Amino acid sequence: MIKSIAHASFLVADLQRSLDFYCGILGIHHSTERPNFPFDGAWLDLSEGGQQLHLMRLPNPDSMEGRPEHGGKDRHVALVVDNLDDLAEKLEKAGVEVSRSKSGRAAFFCRDPDGNALEFAEDFKPVKR
Repeated sequence: MIKSIAHASFLVADLQRSLDFYCGILGIHHSTERPNFPFDGAWLDLSEGGQQLHLMRLPNPDSMEGRPEHGGKDRHVALVVDNLDDLAEKLEKAGVEVSRSKSGRAAFFCRDPDGNALEFAEDFKPVKR
């Protein structure tokens, strides 16, 4: 049985630009535990439970053309944060466009420098079906 997500990964074009976003703006810890792969990348620690975000500098086969403007209608990773409004303000001050959730719940979406969609919420509760 599946217990949790170990990591999610994003392809990035410029590793330093991505680290500036993920570590500098979002405050995610850059792990030194990344194996020596034949491509550039970084492992970012999302929780004390070992969940990570892997940034991999590899060619991206996905076109950004035709992707929905709102990240909630695109593939994305959802992250739980301490203070949603503080993070939204920090991102907006850094010039990152924020889009509030269309469902009315307390959440917002943005895109990283490579167009990967991220969702942020203070308290994630799965939608009941």
